Amino acid sequence: MNTAKATLAGGCFWCTEAVFRQLQGVLDVVPGYIDGHQPDPDYASVCRGDSGHAEAIEITYQPDTVSYDTLLQVFFLTHDPTTLNRQGHDVGSQYRSAIYTHDAGQHTAALACIRKLEADGVYNSPIVTQVKAASVFYPAEAYHHDYFARNQHAGYCQAVIAPKLHKLYSYAPAPLKG
Repeated sequence: MNTAKATLAGGCFWCTEAVFRQLQGVLDVVPGYIDGHQPDPDYASVCRGDSGHAEAIEITYQPDTVSYDTLLQVFFLTHDPTTLNRQGHDVGSQYRSAIYTHDAGQHTAALACIRKLEADGVYNSPIVTQVKAASVFYPAEAYHHDYFARNQHAGYCQAVIAPKLHKLYSYAPAPLKG
């Protein structure tokens, strides 16, 4: 089985993990931290902004089933790439919009996707999503994994994650699971 990795930061990793778990061809989604200066960051240091890391997800996927371009389409569909260091009420550099690429092909595809979105005028403001080479990814603590699946009725999940899933279900550019 041919697999690849994609690493994306689109605000709260509970949200992005829940979204990408819905796609056929996605084998695993791990929430975690990337692009900071502190080794072995933890949730508290990331939330305080002390570590410099972004909340992100590392996706293991089958490129024969779901393409990297499709993952990028879902990424831009389900978060606001025009707000610097913010997604809704989550504010701070840990909530930045970023694409962490694993090879030159991903880097080129990410930049091309952003150029196309800007040329097509999809957003009313400039896209601030960073495109950078992936660095060390630190998986988040176990209680963050599958957060939405375990806490669907929690207020944050209903107010923030459920609308992202609804948007995905309404406009999905790829086949969804079950």
